[in-house]
Amino acid sequence: MIQIAVFGDVHGNLPALETVLNDIEERGIRQKFCLGDLVDFAPWGNEVIEKMKSLNIPCLMGNHDERIGFDVPVIPLSKHSEEETAARFLAINHSKKYITKENKTFLSELPFHLKLNYKIGEKHWNIQLVHSSLKSNDTYLYESENNEVFQNMLSESQSDVIMMGHTHMSFKKYFNGKWAINSGSVGRSREENRLASYVILTLDEEKITPEIIQLNYPLEKVAQEIEKSEIPNYYASFLRNEKLSVF
Repeated sequence: MIQIAVFGDVHGNLPALETVLNDIEERGIRQKFCLGDLVDFAPWGNEVIEKMKSLNIPCLMGNHDERIGFDVPVIPLSKHSEEETAARFLAINHSKKYITKENKTFLSELPFHLKLNYKIGEKHWNIQLVHSSLKSNDTYLYESENNEVFQNMLSESQSDVIMMGHTHMSFKKYFNGKWAINSGSVGRSREENRLASYVILTLDEEKITPEIIQLNYPLEKVAQEIEKSEIPNYYASFLRNEKLSVF
């Protein structure tokens, strides 16, 4: 049996990341992978990157990592309210100002996809890691998506499991022995409970068993630190799940 932990969408939330990493450590899971989006929206972007580097955790390039790593212009999104659009510009520009040159280089060099192959007995398992989809790191695929979309991704990648993030909404879908799974978000969950989310995959010779883990972390501390920073208070209210004009 092999266990691997997959997480993503940390978004500068160091306390949430530390909570997830501590839980993984306590479970004795040594294999860890990150689906990207280390930065933006909470004030510990550099610290999150340094933590990932110090632990040598393989990580993909999320759309926010790409934006900061390559100084990509911020473009308004139609799905965002006017309030969220204004906050988003300020938050991303905060990262562009404070993420160090060395850490921006690190973000710019992250891989777009990772393909894992594990052999257990006579069985090979193929696990495809993406930030959002095979062709883009900025595609929103929710649980409500037509099953054919996920089945096509599994077929195209020739994988038994495709792991994704980006939407900050966790789910798992099963298709005749294969899985499409969203790990949710470590640091900026859009789920009602706002918990830090990650996935454990347990592999044996017969099957893969996924489990979505959701953890409490010192959310109020994070919200208060956002309010002390130059990041808009909008994101503190978002974490507290207060009434906002959000998508």
